[in-house]
Amino acid sequence: MVNLGCEALRPASRKISTQWAESEAILALRPVSFHYRKELDPTDEPQFGLVAEEVEKIDPELVTRDATGKPFTVRYEAVDAMLLNEFLKAHHQVDILTQAFAKQQDESRVAAARQQQEIDGLKATLKAQASLLQKVNEKLEMAKPEPRMAGNP
Repeated sequence: MVNLGCEALRPASRKISTQWAESEAILALRPVSFHYRKELDPTDEPQFGLVAEEVEKIDPELVTRDATGKPFTVRYEAVDAMLLNEFLKAHHQVDILTQAFAKQQDESRVAAARQQQEIDGLKATLKAQASLLQKVNEKLEMAKPEPRMAGNP
């Protein structure tokens, strides 16, 4: 494999296309923290990255190999591009969900206003019926005959 750098230069590239499903493999990757053996890093600084053997199982194209064909290192420049693609897909999904949420909020406000109008109308009807009922009760009270005592024989 020839490495001309991390960038996809148009004159040096062919079959350029947008990643969609291809980048989803990175969602299965397991980020780790680790320390190199003392002979490799005497400072024992913590490192962060991916385990090449694990990455190979998920997507063999994301590792470089040593002379014997064993996984040597992760192609982080490819992982970075895939991460960017997944970020852009997630960002697009957030935009869609934000718009849907705003639409639902608007519809909810309209429905609440309509319901409040209905409630106000029902309250007015109930108040009018209560007033009519009061008038009927008053008329019944006035039309009620006076109680009389029954006489004893």
